[in-house]
Amino acid sequence: MTEQLDWVPSHVDIAVPSAARLYDYLLGGAHNFAADRALANRFLAAQPNAKNIARLNRDFLRRAVLFMVAGGIRQFLDVGSGIPTQGNVHEVAHQADAGARVAYVDIDPVAIAHSKVILAGNQNAAIIDADLREPEKILAHQAIEGLIDFSQPAGLLLVAVLHFIADAEDPWRIVATLRDALAPGSYLALCHGTDESNPAQMKAMTKVYRSSISSQSSARSRAQIMRFFDGFDLVDPGLVYIGEWRPGAPGPAAGEPDQFWGLVGIGRKPA
Repeated sequence: MTEQLDWVPSHVDIAVPSAARLYDYLLGGAHNFAADRALANRFLAAQPNAKNIARLNRDFLRRAVLFMVAGGIRQFLDVGSGIPTQGNVHEVAHQADAGARVAYVDIDPVAIAHSKVILAGNQNAAIIDADLREPEKILAHQAIEGLIDFSQPAGLLLVAVLHFIADAEDPWRIVATLRDALAPGSYLALCHGTDESNPAQMKAMTKVYRSSISSQSSARSRAQIMRFFDGFDLVDPGLVYIGEWRPGAPGPAAGEPDQFWGLVGIGRKPA
């Protein structure tokens, strides 16, 4: 089957799968290639519930944005935003306030190229090519400065991205750097893979990533994930499995945590 390549940057090697395009496929998107779909099949063999988990993750992002909007937030920094699909952050935020501002950050060239097409002409949203491992560069980027006023509360979204940062790269320092740039009253929304609910299954999923993809995956314990909220006050219901954070409708049973894969939470930076 011939891939549709008219929208793909020339330097992208479509034979190499990416985490962003794997996620796009699991969500039913069209911006993925044969290599990504082959990886997805291996991923689904390790975690048959992966498509449902991807949808739960996307739904948590939507609920997090709506929660922050209700709390008065009108500017968002979404790092590791991935390939834009229906219900992206700016779409959700603009339903409440058309003037809400959103800065997206990613390193996947396909995600960046497709986001630029979608956001063309939008004065309140933009995407930049930057690496979460270099938070200082993100904060100093001209496009970020044009959208985010760090003297006012903002919403920081780190959804399903921190587990791609190895312990040796000190992801806790990275989050602290971003936290310190935020004004009091800002929020952090986080989703992170955990190895506590089903260690064997998570080990199998991690093995698939590390053998097939440029991005490395590091599932962490609840205690390690809690450390990302240092300097924030967790809001109810705290750090919970992905389907359990203020669900708008009945979801998978709370007694089946191995079906959730990740822990999520939202914290508020106090005055």
